[in-house]
Amino acid sequence: MNALKILVAAAIALLAVVDPAFAQEGAAQATGGLFSDGFAAGLCIAIASFGGALAQSRASSSALDAIGRNPGAAGQLFTPMIIGLVLIESLVIYALVIAAKLAGLF
Repeated sequence: MNALKILVAAAIALLAVVDPAFAQEGAAQATGGLFSDGFAAGLCIAIASFGGALAQSRASSSALDAIGRNPGAAGQLFTPMIIGLVLIESLVIYALVIAAKLAGLF
């Protein structure tokens, strides 16, 4: 319950700092505003790397728990675990490409 209260308070605080001239796109682009493209790119890669690290740690933990319970299944679990980790990492790399595009690197 406390975590929910903290999350709601953080969401309200985030909404309170939104640019007041958010509807005036030309003015926000001329001054840069609080939420410029660089900030969006940084936020994008931060969330993606956090989510990717969390997913990879859970996937590795589950696979190692299964191997610990049944050591004979290590050969059968290794390849699907590696494929899963590669797919998770590819999503983080895709987020990096999006962040680079938002930042204007290409």
